Amino acid sequence: MEFDPRILMFVIFGLGLMLAVPLEKWLARFWLSLPIVYVAAGYALYSLPFDLPHINPTFDGFDALALEYITEFIVIASLMAAGIAIDRPVSWKNWRQIWPLLVIAMPLTIAAVAFLGWWALGLPVASALLLGAAMAPTDPVLARSVQVGPPGENERHDVRFSLTVEAGLNDGLAFPFTYLAIAAVGMTSLGAWTLEWVALDLVWRIAAGVAVGWAVGRAGAWYVFEREADAAVKDIEEDSETQPKYSTSEGLIVLGTLLLGYGLAELVEGYGFLAVFVGAVTARQRENRSRYHKLSHHFIDQIEQIVLVAVLFGFGAMLASGVLDALTWPAALVGIALVFVIRPVAGLMSEALSDLPTIGKLAVAFLGVRGMGSIYYLAYGQNHAAFEGLDVLWATASFTILLSIVCHGIIAGPFIAYVEKRRAHIHDGQEEEMDCLAPDESRLAVEPHAKPE
Repeated sequence: MEFDPRILMFVIFGLGLMLAVPLEKWLARFWLSLPIVYVAAGYALYSLPFDLPHINPTFDGFDALALEYITEFIVIASLMAAGIAIDRPVSWKNWRQIWPLLVIAMPLTIAAVAFLGWWALGLPVASALLLGAAMAPTDPVLARSVQVGPPGENERHDVRFSLTVEAGLNDGLAFPFTYLAIAAVGMTSLGAWTLEWVALDLVWRIAAGVAVGWAVGRAGAWYVFEREADAAVKDIEEDSETQPKYSTSEGLIVLGTLLLGYGLAELVEGYGFLAVFVGAVTARQRENRSRYHKLSHHFIDQIEQIVLVAVLFGFGAMLASGVLDALTWPAALVGIALVFVIRPVAGLMSEALSDLPTIGKLAVAFLGVRGMGSIYYLAYGQNHAAFEGLDVLWATASFTILLSIVCHGIIAGPFIAYVEKRRAHIHDGQEEEMDCLAPDESRLAVEPHAKPE
């Protein structure tokens, strides 16, 4: 009996979707994550003699283009889900533990990985820069287990908050350095192109992304909470309820706002990733306690999980298709150094002055998951410039992502549980216990900004 590879892929994907939710809950009992199992399943399936299509961007430009588009969408969906989940009002004081992760930890990580790429792997400067830019951002897709929960949980977790917001913002902030790597291809010295990079890619694109995100977030909140206010009041009067009705059809507004924000930002040459996250956070600040946000989060989370299953199988297929063939011991050591040395040290340095206790700082520093964002940036770079050593770049990045999936997938659960257990001790009256709470800006700070349902 012969198998049609196309039909077999439908069977595999359908089964993966059906098992995703129950399997994720079951694996949580053993401190394991879904990505570990699905990547392993993808590798095993694509290693069997079923004539399934290979996925290897080092040999096929179409694979690189497909990876760019697919990972672009899943990162967008993850950024919006993360933004909607942020309950804490936006202010310098409320978010003070985040800024050092963006302006200290991320540039240090980029510089360290780029240096190792040049020195240890012998990559040209442009390729080394691309490797640093691609591997620096933490991932909002695979870091679900360490992020804040759905809106309205009324619990405060500073470690989860830090990891969620960092992943939401640094996925966009890695783009200037990706553009720097693209601009550096073929360049032998600094010149006018450097000034253009600072003005356009570093300043304008960031500012435009933030501005468009804020505007779309405000417009989306107005559309939901003001424009439809009369209809909501009518529902209340007719049904004698105390809050407006929302249905699953509202998901169309969520998806439309997501795509609108991303598209508008890109049209004005801003960073769409930044626009999506900023827009989601901005919309979340309006009617903070409305159950509409929980419905929106649930809808976008479902979309994210659907694409995630496909991407995880695809990453397993990449590994089975030979993307690691160019991996050398120096390349593997670069990945190990990033996960166990570079990111933890850079994270601890950036959080040195924060109010988090030592255990909280360690958690934030170590749990910087690498994942789909890195694949996107590598694919984007490959599709926009002729980088040398692409096989080494993909092998190093894929090994690092695999290491992160396995290591963080096993350690994150018990680590976060331990941190949160220490947090619970304070609420039990044991004030001498160190905890991951900041001394001020408690969840109660949200209440004055929120309207009751």
